[in-house]
Amino acid sequence: MKSSINPSVIRQFLDSRIEHKRDNFIHPPFELEQQLLDAVSLGNQKLAEETLKKINQLERAILANNPIRCRKNALIAICTLFTRAIIKGGVYPEMAFVLSDANIMEIEKIDHLEELDQFEYEMLRHFIQTLNEEKNTQNYSHPIKLAISYIYDNIINDLSLDIISKHVYVHPNYLSNRFKKEVGSTVTDFITKKRIEESKYFLVHTNTSISHIAILFKFCNQSYYTSLFKQHTGMTPREFRRLKQTI
Repeated sequence: MKSSINPSVIRQFLDSRIEHKRDNFIHPPFELEQQLLDAVSLGNQKLAEETLKKINQLERAILANNPIRCRKNALIAICTLFTRAIIKGGVYPEMAFVLSDANIMEIEKIDHLEELDQFEYEMLRHFIQTLNEEKNTQNYSHPIKLAISYIYDNIINDLSLDIISKHVYVHPNYLSNRFKKEVGSTVTDFITKKRIEESKYFLVHTNTSISHIAILFKFCNQSYYTSLFKQHTGMTPREFRRLKQTI
């Protein structure tokens, strides 16, 4: 029986393989890549970072003529893989895709190879942190899960006990007592901690002023934001930014 494949198609395929080899079109071994994604989906940050370091020691694929564009393309590709991995680990797809979009936007803002290399590990930690936070909510009651999800989705919007309780259709007093019992903190403290954590990415990956970051995350002023940031991290936002930019 004759092959139905056009000989020119076969020749094009073979030529493409030769060209890819000549141009060093190299990808990490599948087993190593799978090990990385398994570590992410399990929330194992230590193994994930170790595996990523092994992958980065290998020769990289050429995905564009410009080195910066090439690196960005690679990071966008791995961001997509991380997204699928945390969905597999139990994160709601919508939350995972929002995180993916945010990271891709940050990738596009960076124009130095060293910063892109650093951001890859920051991105990995952010995905795993999101997964582990989501795992921690799995044993919560339905109203508390809804409340936490609403807080995550609206972290830069106005948030209060009344606003959240209306969204989850329970009385504010009920939500307050239940939240404290299950989560171990008040709704206000939980929101503050989450806002501090999210603000770190703006400090590290953007040139946005600290005063504007404070406003973005609904802190009444820079002084109050600085005070709370130091309370949670042991350093001021300015010290944190300086430390991360020197790493």
